[in-house]
Amino acid sequence: MSERVDCVVVGAGVVGLAVARALALTGREVLVLESCSAIGTQTSSRNSEVIHAGMYYPTGSLKARLCVHGKALLYDYCAARGVSHRRCGKLIVATNPGQLEQLNTIRIRAVANGVTDLALLNRAQALAFEPALQCDGALLSPSTGIIDSHGLMLALLGDLENAGGILALNSPLAHAEYAQGAIELVATDGTRLKVQTVVNAAGLQAPALAQRFAGLDTRHIPQAFFAKGNYFTLTGRSPFSHLIYPVPEAAGLGVHLTLDLGGQARFGPDVQWVNTPDDTQVCAARGDVFYAEVRKYWPELPNGALQPAYAGIRPKISGPGESPRDFCIQGPRDHGVAGLVNLFGIESPGLTSCLAIGEMVAELLP
Repeated sequence: MSERVDCVVVGAGVVGLAVARALALTGREVLVLESCSAIGTQTSSRNSEVIHAGMYYPTGSLKARLCVHGKALLYDYCAARGVSHRRCGKLIVATNPGQLEQLNTIRIRAVANGVTDLALLNRAQALAFEPALQCDGALLSPSTGIIDSHGLMLALLGDLENAGGILALNSPLAHAEYAQGAIELVATDGTRLKVQTVVNAAGLQAPALAQRFAGLDTRHIPQAFFAKGNYFTLTGRSPFSHLIYPVPEAAGLGVHLTLDLGGQARFGPDVQWVNTPDDTQVCAARGDVFYAEVRKYWPELPNGALQPAYAGIRPKISGPGESPRDFCIQGPRDHGVAGLVNLFGIESPGLTSCLAIGEMVAELLP
């Protein structure tokens, strides 16, 4: 016997909660299934907690559109809900003259993406902002910020529950089936749910979950890749008040300096391809590489100042040496399964984009 539910969102990370909130606010009956014992324990709690401006991504891509729109939504939401955040700004730095042209390329793409507040700085102007910095030039992004991601998730959960939604923790799914116009979900404890709509927002596990969905053509399921990002914290006071990013590198944005809302500085993430999403142990041996990379823009970093902090896994759908893929948001028109939306490859800027992704999914499920 199956219990009937209108809408199920699988995954209670920041994106899953934002999607569930958006659906509940349209009047849908929403149940969120989370396999872990708390919300946001995976990618959502192991990232840089940065509100991105949207300048890096290919113009017209989902990452560009949803980041720029999501940033505006997120700042307004944080102000309205009292979620801790700060619009601290970011400097993207060229650490040698050969990188200066890349700064201008980023600025041109930013304008095309709708990010019009960037400013190119020469060396003297950059040092006026951050005297400890070493660079040949920089790009200032004043709308980049930082956020309390757990506070955001609690606010989203509160909105969901106030709209009648329900969160079920410790509720992993075994498999799902689409037949005769309906979707049936089967939990590992044997519970069966017959649902009208399902949103697969399982993050790192989204492709694996889709593989267990009988009736979904596997041609629509991308291969999962896992890129670990190690973080190291700075012991002592940070000399910087802005976030500091080197020009982007393959598969990531380089070893950057970010700040938490208490002023603690941390460095990372790097890019370390791993075989499993469970590999979240910080690789302390990579600290030597961190010192070398950080000293390109902060040469006065003291020896012994970096301590292993935490590691997170990016839910990628492109592998080593491949061009980064866009967010993959599949609705019924894409895969032919009525009532199903799959969210694949929702890595950065997923946190910034979460509210915009919620809006988009709600539009895909009338």
